[in-house]
Amino acid sequence: MDKLFVIKIGGNVIDNTVALQQFLSLFASADAKKVLIHGGGKIATKIGDQLGIESKYINGRRITDEATIDLVTMVYGGLVNKKIVAQLQSLNCNAIGLTGADANIIPAVKRPVRDVDYGFVGDVKTGEINTAVLAALLQQNITPVIAPLTHDGNGHVLNTNADTIASSLAVALSELYDVRLIYCFEKNGILTDINDEDSVISLITKEKYNQLLEDKKLFDGILPKIDNAFAAIDNGVSEVLIGHADDLLQNLTATTKGTLIK
Repeated sequence: MDKLFVIKIGGNVIDNTVALQQFLSLFASADAKKVLIHGGGKIATKIGDQLGIESKYINGRRITDEATIDLVTMVYGGLVNKKIVAQLQSLNCNAIGLTGADANIIPAVKRPVRDVDYGFVGDVKTGEINTAVLAALLQQNITPVIAPLTHDGNGHVLNTNADTIASSLAVALSELYDVRLIYCFEKNGILTDINDEDSVISLITKEKYNQLLEDKKLFDGILPKIDNAFAAIDNGVSEVLIGHADDLLQNLTATTKGTLIK
């Protein structure tokens, strides 16, 4: 089975032109089959402010009303995605920018209203991801770059968490490849002390995770990433790495930096 790296870039890296350029240089130079999923950063909020579209959040999650789905479709699927693709082309990485609607790659359902109506937010239909299209692109040495948008099959674009898209794609593609899922952000890995970049936990197993939760050693913001990581591992992904964007090339090797989850 060929090795495939499913790499998600997010956090403050997307918002920082220099950090993003540095990451994309590393990504482009990696001689491997790879898929890139990007978040939207704070760019949608900034452009929304300029257009008079107020950003609303509940429990840290964006409420995606009609004005906001238009905004994030423009920003994530257009501005951010195409800038990344153009930069990768300049670095001799033949990339193609996609949303989940393109070639029906990522069908989703609009999240049902329970306590909160999140609006046009999509939950991925994990069993229906179109891996054949992605595999065909990878076969041609074309690197898919995927924006955090899906679709409902009824003509609506849906805003979908990029970490979840990365996890879902990694699981689906693990039927065809030996997949390592890598979450890149601005921290050195999962830290026991948020203010100490050297407090990286190098390996987390299920037992270790439960112990860390019990000891309250993990900060809230990292929990969804770890949950996504274990969801991926439970469903066929061989390993997940959470680490600094600058350490990408090392994290494609056997001697990783950051936090390995297996």
